[in-house]
Amino acid sequence: MKLTVNGHAVSATTGGTDFDPAKPAVIFLHGAGFDRTAWRLQTRWFAHHGRGVLAVDFPAHGWSDGPALDSIAAMADWTAALIEVAGLKQAALVGHSMGALVAVETAARFPDKVRALGLCGVAAEMPVHPEMLESAKANTLKVQELMTFWGMGNALHKGGMVSPGLWLRRESLAVLSGNRPGVIHNDLAACNVYKDALARAAAIKCPTVLVLGDGDLMTPAAKAKPLAAAIAGACTVVISNSGHFMIVERPDETLEALKSGV
Repeated sequence: MKLTVNGHAVSATTGGTDFDPAKPAVIFLHGAGFDRTAWRLQTRWFAHHGRGVLAVDFPAHGWSDGPALDSIAAMADWTAALIEVAGLKQAALVGHSMGALVAVETAARFPDKVRALGLCGVAAEMPVHPEMLESAKANTLKVQELMTFWGMGNALHKGGMVSPGLWLRRESLAVLSGNRPGVIHNDLAACNVYKDALARAAAIKCPTVLVLGDGDLMTPAAKAKPLAAAIAGACTVVISNSGHFMIVERPDETLEALKSGV
């Protein structure tokens, strides 16, 4: 599905059914350097259970046109515009990592547009290792290797992908390698400087579920506690044997956690 937001084409998948704006909508927001395909194992369930689904590529990611947005606030403005362009009064936002920060910012600043939140692999702050930022700025492969090595839980380094025949680390490297120059650095830098999550969280009034991995090295579950405490009524689910990429490492468990909230 193609939409136009702020004059640029946006690519979205709809979970295998036609998007119907009359249904309760769920918009999926991917993490730094990734795209809409990260959500393929969750979108189909929601699309076939009464929701209108849009898993989108942020500008300059996947099949969406650019330029890349250089801050979490700018991505939130874009998400609010996307909700309007899709013909929706409001939507649930499900975000992973960078996308979760965008979801927090959007819900706080545009409360009438967001009916629920699912925050996966999130923390109150997301500092990025200088080595990753330097590699991303220089467009070397090291940042991709570090993102997949640190992002993936121990179990998945050894195999065990729930989708037969797939190797998660190699698949993730393939997606990251397809990024245009500067995009990964743009995303990581936006996460690194964003310090507003706790302040924004206090303004969030919609139902919220945090989905965390017990082996997440990039956004450790303990670092999400202040964020969860700042969102009134927020529920937290910690998934066992999962790293930062729980949406693909433990897709069934992630889906179960999200079902209750969005």
